[in-house]
Amino acid sequence: MGPIVATGHNAAKKRRPLGTLLNADARRAGTAWSLRLALFLLALWCTGARAADAAAPLVLDPAAGSVELGANGHWWLDPGGGSSVAQVAGGSTPWQPTAAGAVYPLRPGAALWLRFVLAESDHSERWYLEVPYGGVNRVTLYTGPGGTAAPLEAGDSLAVAQWPLPHRHPLLPLELSPGQSHTFWLRVENSHAFGAPLLFTSERALLREEQRGNLGIGIFFGLAGLAVLLAIPAAVWLRDRAIGWFAVMVTLAALSQASLTGIGGLHLWPHLVWWNDMAPFLLPLAAVAALLALQGSVVTLKARSPRLHGLFNLLGLICLGTAALLPWLDNAWRAELMAVVVGLALAAGTGVTGWAALRGDRPALWMLAAMLPLALGAAPPLLRGMGWLPLNFWTQNALQLALALEIPLLMAPLLARTEARREYGRRVAGLERTDPATGLLNDTVFRERLRRLLVRSERLRHHAVLLLVDIVNVEQIRREFGNRAAQELPLLVAGRLLAAAREIDSVARLDEHRFGMLIEGPVDLGEIAANGPRVVARCLMPYDGKPVACVPQVRVAQAAVPLPGVDADGVLRRLSGVLAAVPADSRRAVFTLQN
Repeated sequence: MGPIVATGHNAAKKRRPLGTLLNADARRAGTAWSLRLALFLLALWCTGARAADAAAPLVLDPAAGSVELGANGHWWLDPGGGSSVAQVAGGSTPWQPTAAGAVYPLRPGAALWLRFVLAESDHSERWYLEVPYGGVNRVTLYTGPGGTAAPLEAGDSLAVAQWPLPHRHPLLPLELSPGQSHTFWLRVENSHAFGAPLLFTSERALLREEQRGNLGIGIFFGLAGLAVLLAIPAAVWLRDRAIGWFAVMVTLAALSQASLTGIGGLHLWPHLVWWNDMAPFLLPLAAVAALLALQGSVVTLKARSPRLHGLFNLLGLICLGTAALLPWLDNAWRAELMAVVVGLALAAGTGVTGWAALRGDRPALWMLAAMLPLALGAAPPLLRGMGWLPLNFWTQNALQLALALEIPLLMAPLLARTEARREYGRRVAGLERTDPATGLLNDTVFRERLRRLLVRSERLRHHAVLLLVDIVNVEQIRREFGNRAAQELPLLVAGRLLAAAREIDSVARLDEHRFGMLIEGPVDLGEIAANGPRVVARCLMPYDGKPVACVPQVRVAQAAVPLPGVDADGVLRRLSGVLAAVPADSRRAVFTLQN
């Protein structure tokens, strides 16, 4: 039998050397093992990815009281907002891990989904999901296998009375069982960025938190209510427009805080869905417009700059116009537009008030002290509304603290303004009796008091003293120190005469440069002559901030009254004659009328 001849692949294989055949088999086996190893690693990675995607349960411990979700959950942003909980609960959702303090870029029509797994260490406490943001549009909580249980809803798009638990902000009960983990899905809808933390709070901690929160809120609204109750009758009684604007501003600011903290939706308008949604945008704009009107009434802006005063009023009208326009705008623009207009109005109001304070406006200085904390306190919540800051203690309560500080600070300029108005009213009412420039008695009142003095002195049989004081160096002061220094001479003399007079004495301005003084008796006849030199010496004393030579030189004619057979007009005529007879270059300053 002849040799077997190999053909095809086997023949070629037999013709190869043994080492080549071994290397080829090794390469073929290595390729298979590499493929198996790659498939194993891929399966291991998928298993690890699924294990990482399934969040570990967050254990709620009653000893902690309140636990924040932080990084213990996952989130996904649904741009169209049309996904159901069954679709989201499926395995294809691209979840991302949550983070503490995160701000999610929500917009109208989109939906934010959050997934978390909870377990409780024991069943001694009932737990609640707390979303501490009263302005969120809607939150929906799903539970059960695949989220099939009946959902719980809360938010501004629902009447607060229809919430599972009516509260200042969404508060949803959690159904938990000891020793079991439960998966929850939370759907959040909002017209702007959402940055509120998710808190899991036990019933006991919730009650304690409510007591603390109600204490702070009660203090603020009590202060605001007291200010309004005092301001309304004061505005009516004093007929002061500024106090009226103060009452309007405080009322609108308190209502703004009620809408932002959820107090309004819980207690004031629990069934008004549209208003509960729009109040956090409209009320702050109205409150800022009232604040600008208050500033325009307190600060003398109209007298200092009519054009700036007109622009200031225009800014208040812009705030009201924006409030009227917001309900017709797209939801995505409401928070940003409100924040921009309120921020610009507060910045402009603070700047204009500072400008007036630098120009000597005293009420503006107090108003500036009240505006600065308000402008600083309004910044965190405005930045939160624009989506730049997450919700925390300062972004939620800074404005309320600033308003609590602003209300008493605003009362200071109002009281100062009221006192100035009353003083002005007293001066106007007293123009018939006083000299408007110096505040001294006028000639008519002085003559009447002199008549009564003469009658009283004759009845009591004692003497009083009458002095006429003339300023004689007015022209000299005008030549040497200017017209303003000459105009100030009567004021300087009036001050020195008031300082020399007692409470029972009378000082009056009888003419442009003549003054009269009544010194009530009884006066010793030996002391009468000393009154004139004392007045001259007081007037010649140096004045603070003025040159030594810039002092009034006076001449004094004095007489002991009553004079036998001479009435009040007669005494004044005789003393005037004495002064008129003195030569212009005389160095003598005191002249005594003899009986």
